[in-house]
Amino acid sequence: MSDGVVLIGAGGHASVLLDLLIEQRANILGYISIDIASNEQLFSDFRRFKSDEQINQFDRSMVKLVNGVGSIPGNTLRHDIYNRYKELGYRFATIVSQNAIVSKYAQLAEGVQVMHGAIIQAGVSVGCNSIVNTGAIIEHDCTIGNNNHIAPGVTISGNVTSQSNVHFGTGSSVIQLVDIDENVIIGAGATITKNVEKNSICYPARIFKQAIE
Repeated sequence: MSDGVVLIGAGGHASVLLDLLIEQRANILGYISIDIASNEQLFSDFRRFKSDEQINQFDRSMVKLVNGVGSIPGNTLRHDIYNRYKELGYRFATIVSQNAIVSKYAQLAEGVQVMHGAIIQAGVSVGCNSIVNTGAIIEHDCTIGNNNHIAPGVTISGNVTSQSNVHFGTGSSVIQLVDIDENVIIGAGATITKNVEKNSICYPARIFKQAIE
């Protein structure tokens, strides 16, 4: 990664990303956080910025941001931060662990993060600001929307399509040829065998329809 990177956040997800960036010998310029880092030892060697104004010193064409804010069901903070910095003219780095398997025939949009042990097969596309977390599997020809979180241990079979703002909970599974509309939460351990309408929450063995603000 030739550009300098600035990490947004200093919590748990940011810690995992920082560890990954260190392994990849990225040019880490610092991190943005109003709070003290959750893992002070890990962050101690890097400059802390407390506001947007402090990173304005860097040429936007020479720096990329890494969204270290984790994805929580029903919480839009990660999405909001991505949109805010994009409006300010910043670019986001696409991060892929060296321990992930990503087909050269897959497409990863801006700001996608692929964590350790994830597998992304041929024909897959993953939308911007999405996380493919530890050990998740996306099989062939899936289309994953913007701002999705595919949590650890998720299995998505072939030809699945998800729209924006979908949360696949830990250990959930989706069979082939399923369409998942926007603003859906798939609960941990759920198995999805049919299409899911927007604003649905899917618990194991049942679907509960509820508007998500």
